[in-house]
Amino acid sequence: MLEELKVKLIAVRERMEEMRGYLGIKEKLEELERLEAEAAVPGFWNDQSRTTVNIAATKAAKAVLEPFSRIEASLGDAEVLLELAEIEDEAGQRAAEQELKQMLTVCENSFQSLEMQSLLGGPLDSKNAYLSLHAGAGGTESCDWADMLYRMYRRYAERNGFTVEVLDMQPGEEAGIKSVAFQISGDYAYGYLKGERGVHRLVRISPFDSAARRHTSFVALDVTAEIDDDIDVEIEEKDLRIDTYRSQGSGGQHVNTTDSAVRIVHNPSGIIVQCQAERSQHKNRDKAMKMLRAKLYEYELDKKKQAAEQFYGAKGEIAWGHQIRSYVLQPYTMVKDHRTDTQNGNTQSVLDGNIGDFIEAYLKLQQKEAAS
Repeated sequence: MLEELKVKLIAVRERMEEMRGYLGIKEKLEELERLEAEAAVPGFWNDQSRTTVNIAATKAAKAVLEPFSRIEASLGDAEVLLELAEIEDEAGQRAAEQELKQMLTVCENSFQSLEMQSLLGGPLDSKNAYLSLHAGAGGTESCDWADMLYRMYRRYAERNGFTVEVLDMQPGEEAGIKSVAFQISGDYAYGYLKGERGVHRLVRISPFDSAARRHTSFVALDVTAEIDDDIDVEIEEKDLRIDTYRSQGSGGQHVNTTDSAVRIVHNPSGIIVQCQAERSQHKNRDKAMKMLRAKLYEYELDKKKQAAEQFYGAKGEIAWGHQIRSYVLQPYTMVKDHRTDTQNGNTQSVLDGNIGDFIEAYLKLQQKEAAS
């Protein structure tokens, strides 16, 4: 057993050195040293824009360097323990073997987390995320499908330690939801979820069809990053149409008898945001404006790249031929991502929030395309 652990430890060390290269640890150490030296220059903190860039770059470098250092330290401890175990008696070796197993498992799990994090290098990847689901072609079927997807993303958030706050929800006429806007908060929430933007297609035997026929339903998902207040997004009051309306659904007598919900339409872009999460109209307006700033910021980034159509084009029409992922429950069971060809036959597990494989495959595809 000790020899097997020794071989495994050598393999882990080799993997560690590979990671050192493709994560650019040497370059990040040099960058961090430069950033810290820059921050020590007198008067540096008087320049707000320069300070903001420095802080963001420092945080990004430390996000890779610190967990890498922890893994390296744990691996060094494991190597020392192996050396000591080789001179122990039989009882001592058994105890050391168990401890080594645990240490190597922790190292391998940390490797996986760091590898995923290394795929999240975008300027907004570390931010919270706004998600908006909109039922498309399919009527009641699509409203029910939107409700299923909403549950899937809530379960994903719970499994990963994120928090979820519903900002606005419009129920379907018979079942499910027409649309829902919610915020998922946590480290790198946007980075993980940005690839989920697009049309999601469901094929199943309809529970709403007395003839038990197979139906196809579509729901579109938009994902945008929450942006910091210090990021300047110009919004002119004359470009806005602000409506108030009565909140829908549960929430108590006060919520349902006052016009506390807020809808904001940005006329030049056509972007619409809504919020009814709070009892106060003022608070709902503040949250809606924050969401509007986030959507406009991403919209303007796309325009600068002369690809504004990608903001909606990645989502496309909410109908056949525009889906990024298909969830087939009948006549067979399969979830397939059409961008990465990733498949999973356990549809119930996926709909219960186990979408990590699809997210990782998309992030790796993006990294590969960026490098080519």
